[in-house]
Amino acid sequence: MSKPPLTILLAGPRGFCAGVDRAIELVEKALEQHGAPVYVRHEIVHNKHVVDALRAKGAVFVEELDEVPDDALVVFSAHGVPKSVPAEAKRRRLLYADATCPLVSKVHREVERHHAAGRTVIFIGHAGHPEVEGTMGQVPEGSVVLVETEADVDRLPDADPQMLAFATQTTLSVTDTAAIVERLQERFPGIAGPRNEDICYATTNRQQAVQNIATRCEAVLVVGAPNSSNSKRLVEVVQRAGCPFARLIETADQIEWAWLDGVSTLGLTAGASAPEILVQGVVQACAERFDVTAIEVTLTKEDVVFRAPPVPLRQAS
Repeated sequence: MSKPPLTILLAGPRGFCAGVDRAIELVEKALEQHGAPVYVRHEIVHNKHVVDALRAKGAVFVEELDEVPDDALVVFSAHGVPKSVPAEAKRRRLLYADATCPLVSKVHREVERHHAAGRTVIFIGHAGHPEVEGTMGQVPEGSVVLVETEADVDRLPDADPQMLAFATQTTLSVTDTAAIVERLQERFPGIAGPRNEDICYATTNRQQAVQNIATRCEAVLVVGAPNSSNSKRLVEVVQRAGCPFARLIETADQIEWAWLDGVSTLGLTAGASAPEILVQGVVQACAERFDVTAIEVTLTKEDVVFRAPPVPLRQAS
């Protein structure tokens, strides 16, 4: 029997960003130079495939530093960590390497700058996300107030706008964040903001790219982890664009083929921490059931590269 036709529109850019590449490279360099095990505090990036691959090479993922032996090397994840974490590592004289994305570090410095100027920082982000915990942990407790919605902004107490600033998580919905910022500026005219956009280029590019194809598709699949903020935002962008069906999947194994009944054009993208091999796995799985025509739809080219920092070496006694 002939296979039904299926056109797959591949959104570009998609998948790994420069910060993720840098974080993975740092762990691989650490393993190469130190040998296994190398400890990593939290998932280096939010992707099971990446974490499992590094674990197979000798990386050991832990939640807190008390799980790291005194003579070990530990890497901090791309999401960033509170200042208390490197302080504890120094106290224990641990070797450590920081894989925090430079664009997350930029937000850290902004929050520190506003705090030094005496401003309270209103931080737009998702409670419990490692990036939020890391950013709020750059300054003393109580110096940053977290808001997630416009309603949260409305509940903020009145304050002198000259003593307020705002910053944002790097992986938010561009549209939702713009609405929250607008509400902040309505309530607190003159509130200080970032010198440059906090939402990172990769998050913005991937949202624009999938929005570009969403209206041409009957369904869109987003490859990414369920705890990946930027991947979940891609699903929301598709839904907001009016596509009738959008799902977040980690791998092709999670596809329920009934989803594609009657679908002639499928959109496909991936969050910034999802490797391209998983995207191609979806294309190959579809090709087993459909006569697939895969079309790259690239909205913009990315050429950003972040060099991995040097791996610390223990000096001989």
